[in-house]
Amino acid sequence: MKDFFEKENRPWGTYIVLSEDKSFKIKKIEVNPKSRLSYQYHNKRSELWYVISGKGIVTINDEKFELSEGSTIKINKRDKHRVENKGTENLVFIEIQTGSYFGEDDIVRLDDDYNRK
Repeated sequence: MKDFFEKENRPWGTYIVLSEDKSFKIKKIEVNPKSRLSYQYHNKRSELWYVISGKGIVTINDEKFELSEGSTIKINKRDKHRVENKGTENLVFIEIQTGSYFGEDDIVRLDDDYNRK
């Protein structure tokens, strides 16, 4: 297992990998106000999100749910999902990934505000 804190900048905000092993990866994700991640799914991992602060809307398989401090969301493999920060402060959550592979190339984008593939 390795623990490290390397911040990755994205057009919607940042993430930091807090811990990673062969069976999991844990990230702290911060979504900027008025920003959202791509509508996407993963073939090799599931995710559990725990909201630390801020408010947002998560879409899972075209169904929308409100998020706020203390919310938890379970995203299964191949669930289409996206999170959006409609607030004025950062939306901060912990993402726990489990599965067989955790690379960024397991992101299948269906819609993206930043024209990424």
